[in-house]
Amino acid sequence: MSERKPINIPVRPAPAEPETSSCASGEPYALMVLGDSMLPEFAEGEIIVVEPEGLAKDGSYVVAWANEEYIFRQLVHQVDGWMLKPLNPLYPNIPVESPEAVVKGVVVMKKKPGRRKEGKTYI
Repeated sequence: MSERKPINIPVRPAPAEPETSSCASGEPYALMVLGDSMLPEFAEGEIIVVEPEGLAKDGSYVVAWANEEYIFRQLVHQVDGWMLKPLNPLYPNIPVESPEAVVKGVVVMKKKPGRRKEGKTYI
């Protein structure tokens, strides 16, 4: 039996600015939920469909650029302004000055992988 040689995989630093994708700016895209910050509505491993040009309003689930990273939260308007709110109370709210400046897409649907008929829409 021959011995396998390790493969060198180059590692490059992440860019300071987020990279653009090859998708057109208006095309919906799918993401997998990671972590537990959006429990109980969104479990880890579920797939969310994001509409980049969707209308974000109070209560919308959004993908936003905040604190130098993309995050998945609920957009909420309160007396003292807008915030990105996790559904899990173990995580902090993130205040935002302007939703237009941070929201990069609105979640329009979720599905469990491998289950075609199980899903939920958010419109």
